[in-house]
Amino acid sequence: MPRLAAAALPFSALFLSVQPAGARDIIVHMKNQGAEGAMVFEPAFVKAAPGDVIHFKPSDPSHNAETLPTMLPAGATPMKGAMNKEVSMKVTKPGLYGIKCMPHYSMGMVGLVQVGKPSAGEIAAARAVKLPPFAAKRMSSYLDKVK
Repeated sequence: MPRLAAAALPFSALFLSVQPAGARDIIVHMKNQGAEGAMVFEPAFVKAAPGDVIHFKPSDPSHNAETLPTMLPAGATPMKGAMNKEVSMKVTKPGLYGIKCMPHYSMGMVGLVQVGKPSAGEIAAARAVKLPPFAAKRMSSYLDKVK
């Protein structure tokens, strides 16, 4: 019996590393021009569940994706992608994840990932985060979609 248990260990590790059943891969494109105008994430507002993986893909050059440190659920791991490189973020904590493209942040290149159902307090805290004017305008429209 002990040999059987030892043989099963590598297989159990394999199963533990697989995404949870129902976890999704969500693609967000980083673009110079999109439906909302210049310098956008598409989609800019994403609803996700814990365990989902958001992939930020540079469809156009000179973009990155990184979390806003002031708009991140408690205990969530910050993410910062390199310029012109795809970066992935596995969301594990419920709440609101603010995303920015650092080179185009002041031009309004922000996005929002909603995981689960945030509380009214979390939404109010996200609305209180200070952003550059154009980024604030776009973020406000994304926060209006949070339910």
